[in-house]
This record gives sequence, structure tokens and C-alpha cells, in this order.
Amino acid sequence: MDTQYTPHRIEQAAQHFWEENQCFKAIEDANRDKFYCLSMFPYPSGKLHMGHVRNYTIGDVISRFQRMQGRNVLQPMGWDAFGMPAENAAIKNRVPPGDWTYQNIDYMRQQLKALGFAYDWSREFATCDVSYYRWEQWFFAKLVDKGLVYKKMATVNWDPVDNTVLANEQVIDGRGWRSGAPVERKEIPLWFLKITDYADELLADLDKVDWPEQVKTMQRNWIGKSRGVELAFDVAGNGIVEDADALRVYTTRPDTLMGVTYVAVAAGHPLAKAAAADHPELARFLEECIQGGTSEADLATMEKRGMDTGFKAVHPLTGREVPVYVANFVLMEYGTGAVMAVPAHDQRDWEFATKYGLPIEPVIADESGEAPDLSQGAHTEYGRLINSGDFDGLAFDAAFEAIADRLAAQGHGEIKINFRLRDWGVARQRYWGAPIPVKYGPDGQTVPLSDDELPVALPMEVEVDASGSPLKKMPAFYDLGDGWTRETDTFDTFMESSWYYARFACADNMHAMLDERADYWLPVDLYIGGIEHAILHLLYARFFHKLMRDFGLVKSDEPFQRLLTQGMVIAETFYRDAENGGKEWFNPADVEVKRDDKGRPVSAILTSDGQPVQMGGIEKMSKSKNNGVDPQAMIDRFGADTVRLFMMFAAPPEQSLEWSDSGVEGANRFLKRLWRLVAEHVNAGSPGSLDIDALNDEQRTLRRKTHETIGKASDDIGRRTTFNTAIAAVMELTNELNRFSDTSSLGLAVAREAIEACVLLLAPITPHACHALWAELGHQEPVIDAAWPEVDDAALVKESVELVVQVNGKLRARIEVAPDASKESVETRALASENVQRHIEGKSLRKVIVVPGKLVNIVAN
Repeated sequence: MDTQYTPHRIEQAAQHFWEENQCFKAIEDANRDKFYCLSMFPYPSGKLHMGHVRNYTIGDVISRFQRMQGRNVLQPMGWDAFGMPAENAAIKNRVPPGDWTYQNIDYMRQQLKALGFAYDWSREFATCDVSYYRWEQWFFAKLVDKGLVYKKMATVNWDPVDNTVLANEQVIDGRGWRSGAPVERKEIPLWFLKITDYADELLADLDKVDWPEQVKTMQRNWIGKSRGVELAFDVAGNGIVEDADALRVYTTRPDTLMGVTYVAVAAGHPLAKAAAADHPELARFLEECIQGGTSEADLATMEKRGMDTGFKAVHPLTGREVPVYVANFVLMEYGTGAVMAVPAHDQRDWEFATKYGLPIEPVIADESGEAPDLSQGAHTEYGRLINSGDFDGLAFDAAFEAIADRLAAQGHGEIKINFRLRDWGVARQRYWGAPIPVKYGPDGQTVPLSDDELPVALPMEVEVDASGSPLKKMPAFYDLGDGWTRETDTFDTFMESSWYYARFACADNMHAMLDERADYWLPVDLYIGGIEHAILHLLYARFFHKLMRDFGLVKSDEPFQRLLTQGMVIAETFYRDAENGGKEWFNPADVEVKRDDKGRPVSAILTSDGQPVQMGGIEKMSKSKNNGVDPQAMIDRFGADTVRLFMMFAAPPEQSLEWSDSGVEGANRFLKRLWRLVAEHVNAGSPGSLDIDALNDEQRTLRRKTHETIGKASDDIGRRTTFNTAIAAVMELTNELNRFSDTSSLGLAVAREAIEACVLLLAPITPHACHALWAELGHQEPVIDAAWPEVDDAALVKESVELVVQVNGKLRARIEVAPDASKESVETRALASENVQRHIEGKSLRKVIVVPGKLVNIVAN
């Protein structure tokens, strides 16, 4: 066997074998335990980045491990292909989005294959394939028929550059996340899915899944179930509008009701619009509010501004009139579009009241039972009521019930369960997305398309510019004749990613959305992706799954049984200050870093000109900081196995991984040592049979280390998913093998068992090298079909254990005793040690403490 490790030749041969023999094609088998491992699929941006590589390597290691455990494994791959980046690229490069997308898919597929991922490529699809989204259209039409979809006017975040609706989470500091343009508030007709109908179940079923508690908490907070009181204020004032006598608010703090000193309404509230009808200054203010921020972070930090409408709200219990203000921190989309303001006990209300000189009246006592100090801010803690008439002295729970009962008796309120969750707006005013399957009639009809009208294929040969969706300019697409027109909005891309996992189970079925194979594979046993998808993608997928269940398409309640959220890949950043006040960022590959004797960076220069650059610290790899490392360059230089090994060794999956060139080089050196170790063993000749009873102490020690390593790696990979510690254990075993010089027939047999264990334990992580090494070790079947090694418990038994002997807490000797030696025999052996005798000579023994398997402590004075 050649002792030289040649990764590119080895990897090409292994990949050719896997493809030629369709090794990873998954076939349903009711007689085998299945394991469905799925990593969140990529957007085909053109190149893989290191975040992709880490995510997919984690999934591949687990998939290969589960296969070696005997499970029937499905690991598919596809492409989340619709969305804004393709349109932006089309505008920039003057190429149709479809052409750009499919070219990128072809390139990225080859990158994935070069990394040796064990995907069932027969199930591959892109969400922009008509054969995929046509079933999404079919399902949407069924949801319309069932009343789970509706269209209404909605105030949205509008990006005037990208000409599309943005979710609140896509508005960063008041600007669009992609374009950077100031976001406007705009009212347009939108399609919504009734996710709120499933709010309770979405909340309760979080208890059914094995997800990180952090993610569950994020989803619980997003759904936001609360128990409160919905109550009505009557309205007094000139020009009262219809229904204004029912100024309804929802509060989770009815105990503070007696402290209301004003009511705040949103700019879109009927009262605000009525007041602005003949009040130009107020009308201008409403317009400013509509253009303002909409995220909760924006609302919390923005300057609190408002204007008096002239209306008065009549307190439902006291009859007291309080002013009604329009406030920029109240939105129509949240709750009723109106809030009762209690500035003594809500910080936002306090800031507003302080600014506009409104009363601040405490109704909740502080810990001492007195009125709280409100000079610096609101008192938001729970406590006993004061200044509240009949309710004085009541604690929160009693006050909640008593005030709710009083409101109900007077017909002014009732207890309600409310949710923060809002229905899902699924329409986007862009081209590159799945067309919404709805048509409109000449008499205002809104009709979902029938089965024989589907699919609605997106025209592919189009010119895209910044003026909006070309679909709106294509009569051939939207004009159906006789006054009928087709919807030109397309689906939010979250629609496609909300059910792709299910379609992988039966991607070849051209006659149905899903079939019985979905119930064989679902739910996904392990789903892997970034925590940034913890709320929207995962919540929408859970909702979509429940919709499919209720239509009889799947039987399970949840799509993903277990979730693993991998950390980011981070790297050093370097820059120079630019003349325009910005920063010019340099790639780490172009920078030479000087480090101190502890490896810490102290200075850096740009290699092209030798001039200094500033060190910007460690940050997530990104284009904006130019600190990304091209995976292809690493594969070309070191081979895929080295990249995979470094990714799994550098950090546990949930933690951030700091990129290190020296770490990659270290991984490569280890693979070279492993290859040489196996080659030297093979070249030493054939081992004899492994006669366990004939082993000497050295052979028995190596065999014990082998099975300890098997046990640790099995637990680390299978239960804990801490691949770094599993790899470290294998590295320790290879070190033991390098020190083991017994070339006898029995010695070679013990070494062969250890070496084969190393190859099997590393096979999921460095599959190409292990494929070749397994064959060099004389096995006919490929290593992917080999079983995971099992621990021989008998090999773990030690014939003797080493104990530390201390005298008055100081180490004085080490002794070997039988594992089951009695306390008395251990004491005798310890006291007989020559060095112990020297340190207790002339002293009285006070006690001898024996800690079985660890130490003996002798106390003498």
C-alpha cells in the first residue's frame, strides 16, 4: 500500500463508486427503522459559503452514522430558488432570473458533490420548478375553498426600491433589508392565511418536539398567548363617527384600569381619520406616522409623538372623560389599534404623558404599600391597588377578576384570550415567485383556479427592471378574456420552504402533492439549520404541516421531531478607513498577521503593498466584511475530507466556529498520519487471529483503549452530537497505535482491530479516505455498508487499577491493585510502599482513607 495520502485521487474514486452504485438512493422499507435527516436547503446564490459547508457536513455525518447503525436513511437536497436576489441579479446582469438561478444550481450541485455528501440526488428539485409549485397552487386553491384564506386591505411595509412588501423583521432601522431604502407604510390588498386559527395548537405542540428550549421560547413569545380583558370606552366629542362609541382596547393589566389618564389610537384608527378630516395639521401627522417604523424594536425606541384628536373617551367604570390622542407607537395591526394609557405603570405611556403634560396617577402600591416614586419612570411591578375605589387593597389576581366582573356586569367588557400572532400575509408584488392561483371576474368575483386551470406557470423569458413586476405589464399572462383577469402577485417564498421537506418523500409523483411515502418518512427525525430561522420559517412550516394533516395529506402533527441549530462560522476581519468615511475590507487570505508567543494577533499588513491594516475583530463570515473563505479553494488545496474534518473538530455544532488556516492544516496533517499508519500496518503483513485469552498486558491495554474509544465516539456522535470530542478520542487512539510497536502475529491482530475501529469511527466524517482505507484493509464491502463497531465490555475490564497514595494530602506513591481489592488489602499495600514508610516514620497514624478506584490518603502526625 502506498504510504502517500493523495486526497484528490482518493476522493474522485470514492465519489465515482457512490454515484455508479447509487449508494445513497433511499427506498421505503416498512421492515426497517427509518431516519430522515434534513438540512435547511440553500438559496442558489452562485457559490457555497462556509456556513453551508458546516450545516451540510453536520447532517452528512449524522446520516452516515445512522446508516451504519442499520437505519434506512433519507438525506435529500434541493434549492430554495425563488426570491429577491435572483431579480436583483437579473436587473444588474441583464439575464432572466430563471437562467441565473439554474446556472447557479448547476455549479453549487457540483460543489456539494465534491464534498462527498451522501444525498439521494434522485429526489432533487428547485422550488422554481413548475412540478413543485403547481401543488402549492393546488393546495392554496383548496384552502380558499375551506375559508382558510382571505384577502383584505392591509397596511404594510413597502420597499419603494424593491417594490415589494417587507415583513417587520425585514425592516432594519427603518430601511429595507436588501435595498437599504427608507420603508414606507402603504395600504394595499393582500392575501392572508389564517395561521391564527392554529395558534393554540402551535403553542401546545411545542411540547411534542425535541427542540432547543431557546427556540421553543422564541416561538412561544412570537405566538404570544395572553389572558386579558377587552373593554369599551364610550366616546364624546364633536363629529362622532359610526362605531366610535365602541372604542375597544385589550389589556392584560385590568388592575390598572383606574389609572387611565388618556387613550391612544393608531393613525389608521377610525377616530383618527375622523378627527383629521378637517384638521390639516393632524392629517399631516397621520401621514408621518404611516411612514414610520413598524417593528417592535422601532416602536420601543422611537421618540414618542402624538396629537390630540379632540375626542374624549369615557371611563367605563368612573364616567370620567380622558383625552384621545393619536400616537405613533400604536399600530392598527396590533390588537384593536387603540390602547388605554396608564402612565404611572407603563413606561411607554409615562414617556408620552411626560412629554405632553398629561396626568400620571398611581393605582398600584410599591413594596412598602405606598404610592411609588414616579419621578424617573413608571412603576411596572405588580402590587396591591390604591386610589381605585372599591378595589383598593386587592392584589393582582383578585383585582383582575373583580374589575373584569364589574365591566361584564355593566356591559363594558369581557375576559378574552388573545394572541400576539397575526395572520400570515403570503402575497408579494414581485415577479420571481410562484403565481397565486386566483382570477377576478368582471363583476368583482374572486375565484380560485380549478384543477384543470393549473398549473399557472411563471413566464421565464422576461426582462426585469426596477420598476416592479413584469407580470403586471404582460396581458398575455393576466388577461383571461371576457373581463376576467389573473392575479399578478406571487407567493411569499416562505410558502415554498414551508412544505419542501414533505415533497422530498415523493418528489417523483407528478399526479399528487404527496402520497403514502410521506407518512413513511415523516416527521423529519433531525432538522439542521441556523437559529435565525427559529421563528418565521419554522413556525410557518409547522402551520403548513397542520394544514396538510387536516386535509389528509399527512398523519403526523409536527414536521420536525428534533432540531439542531448550528453556530456561525466566524473569522478575523481587516480594514482600512476609506476617504468617504467608510471602511475598505480585506480578505484574510490577502493579509499577513503577526502574532505573539501565545498566538494572539498583534498587527497585520496587506501582502500586496506591505502597508498596515486595522484588525476589526472576529465576526461572522460575510460579503460585507470580506472575511469569507471560499470552500472550493480549500477543497482544491487540501481535499474535501480535510475541510470536513476541520469543520467537525473545531467546535461543537451549536457553538460558533472560528476559521483557522492553521487548524485546517492540522486536520490535513492528521489525515496524512492516519493514512501512513494504516499503510505501515498493511505493509507489515497479515495479522493472526485475535486470541483474546492470549493477550499480554501491552496488547490488552491497546484493546481496552480501542473499545473505550468506540464507546465514547458512539455516545458523542449518536447522543450528544459533539463530533469534536469523538474525533479527539480517535486521535488519542491513533497516538496509542503509533506508540504500539508489537509486530508479532497477535500484536498485529490487536492493532488491526484498533485501526479498523479508527476507520469506522471516522467514516461518517472523512468518508473518502475511509472508503479507500477500508478497501486497503482487505474488505470487499464498502465502508458505507459496514456496521458501526460495538463495544466489547469484556475488553474494558482492567486486571489492575492504579491508585494515588497521599500522606497528609501530598502525593507520595502510586500502587497497582486488583479492581475488586478489599479496603484492608489496599491499606496494607499503600502502607508498605517504601516512600510512604519514609514519610510516616516516627509519626502516629490517625486515619487511612480509601477512595475506591482513585486514591489512598494517609493522615499522620
